[in-house]
Amino acid sequence: MRISSWVAAASAAFFALMSAVAQPAQARDIVGFSGYSPGTVVVRTNERALYYVLGYGRAVRYPVGVGRAGKQWSGAAMITGKYLKPAWTPPDEVKRDKPDLPNVTPGGSARNPMGAAALTLSRGQYAIHGTNNPGSIGGFVSYGCIRMLNADVLDLYSRVGFGTPVIVQ
Repeated sequence: MRISSWVAAASAAFFALMSAVAQPAQARDIVGFSGYSPGTVVVRTNERALYYVLGYGRAVRYPVGVGRAGKQWSGAAMITGKYLKPAWTPPDEVKRDKPDLPNVTPGGSARNPMGAAALTLSRGQYAIHGTNNPGSIGGFVSYGCIRMLNADVLDLYSRVGFGTPVIVQ
């Protein structure tokens, strides 16, 4: 009886340790990538991929959702703000298309499309942000924002600062 109690306790401890150590699966990869300065964020719209340039011919690649037809943009921007669990105020264009949306959705709400974090850009009302709809990643889905899995936007959030250059192609 003592051995079975010890085995049960050891098994429970093992599974508790494994669940504490296990990390959620990530969609990001380290890939070959050159032509940009380390620390630059490059979004390749047609690939639906965002690259954070590490240097030495490498970058972290993240899958993203991008602007739908007629909502895409390209050019240079920079990160002007960093927010964890941001509240969301729908831009005027979104509010016109969906007038029933609330004027503000609190941060952390399951209905908040910004997800876990947002990195605002110097290009008007655009941001790189998480999502409460992970199935939208990999699609042409937004009004021009770049959507990331919540775990991925938190990873990127930890890597970038104010003024980080962002190139959207």
